[in-house]
Amino acid sequence: MTMIDQVATAMQAILTTTAYRLGRTTGFVQRESKLNGAVFTETLVFTYLANPEATLDELTHTAATMGVAISAPGLDQRFTPQAADLLQQVLAAALTRMLSSQSWDLPILSQFTHVLVEDSTLIALPPELADLWRGCGTATKQATAALKLTLRMDLLTGLVETLTLHPGHLHDSTTAAPSTTVPAGALYLADLGFFRLTRMVELAAQSALVLSRFKLHTIVWTADGQRWDDIVALLDAQGGTVVDQDIWLGAQRTVAGRLVAVAAPQEVVDQRRRRLRADARRDGRTVSAAQLAAAAWSIFFTTVPRERLSVAAVLVVARARWQIELVFKTWKSHGQIDQSRSGKPWRVMCDVYAKLLAMVVSHWVSLIEVWGYPDRSLVKAAQVIEKHAMRLAEAVHGWDQVRVCETLTTIARVLATGCRMNTRKAKPNTYQLLLAVAEHLLP
Repeated sequence: MTMIDQVATAMQAILTTTAYRLGRTTGFVQRESKLNGAVFTETLVFTYLANPEATLDELTHTAATMGVAISAPGLDQRFTPQAADLLQQVLAAALTRMLSSQSWDLPILSQFTHVLVEDSTLIALPPELADLWRGCGTATKQATAALKLTLRMDLLTGLVETLTLHPGHLHDSTTAAPSTTVPAGALYLADLGFFRLTRMVELAAQSALVLSRFKLHTIVWTADGQRWDDIVALLDAQGGTVVDQDIWLGAQRTVAGRLVAVAAPQEVVDQRRRRLRADARRDGRTVSAAQLAAAAWSIFFTTVPRERLSVAAVLVVARARWQIELVFKTWKSHGQIDQSRSGKPWRVMCDVYAKLLAMVVSHWVSLIEVWGYPDRSLVKAAQVIEKHAMRLAEAVHGWDQVRVCETLTTIARVLATGCRMNTRKAKPNTYQLLLAVAEHLLP
């Protein structure tokens, strides 16, 4: 089955068959109605895919094209807890469709079976939803209700391994997907919120590898048996600007690996310290001396051997983690998953779920001609898919698999020719740096 066939089948199955069934089991449909679970889901998903700022009137226009005449006030009344439950369950069903593209052709990454990146983002919600999605202080601008999305995906193929929803107050270490699902030979990249020695032990037991920024105040042991509680003191003791040293982490020497660090240029150091101070002021705290000292270095821990990743390669591959930040940025700035035109709690909740579904559908489509090619832009791809969203809506709603495939084929042609990133000399794209490392910097 081709990628186009897989995407077409997934959209038909989830947005029609599954959504129709869930419309009844969730109680959204309590008596025979043209506005069934499938029509409601398709109306929101494809309208928001085309225009995430759509009004109620625009939503009713889409519903009308699907044969359902409903007024804006009438549709507004359908945003209920049952509607939110319907959309949440359809989203959960969509996330079970394990779709992936061909693998990236980048030697520096292709030496791993998978390159898994994991991160989270927060969406502030109306305070009335605090019992459902409890918020957390300053990270959500004092929101008492917030939703945390935790995403793990494979950079090589675009596979969304997990996308889970949690109350916003939970720590990343709690919301992370199980380490036991990371396959042998995979490289795991995650931010400091996921830095846990127990996680690294589990990954090592599965023959998976780790590359992470170093977490301050982690105990380090060097090969000479010396314990270091101050990472900057250890780096300064080396007497150079580049460090690549075998170490053990933890009071009990729990995890073995490499400490890789490079002294940062002064302008970078100054920028980091300004950001640390600004963040501290926003959160009502002070910056520690250890944080300010560590800003002078780019510090990483990895279990990847030197013969597979040099110091230069570690620095570049670590940047690849930002691709998941780009996914979240695209979902928020382009898909506006954190925005709603309404302040009504259940309308907001429905909008969040529907827009997330729209981003999942957009991701499926991008797998056809974007994720297998590291020089293609996710933002440009989202813009292309947006323009064809209503054509997809009509085909999916009409149960016309041939027409869905034809529309996807048209989108694929545009994605293949019009979504390439421009190469940059001053500030190269991540894929340019990865290619350069593969060609020139590997040991």
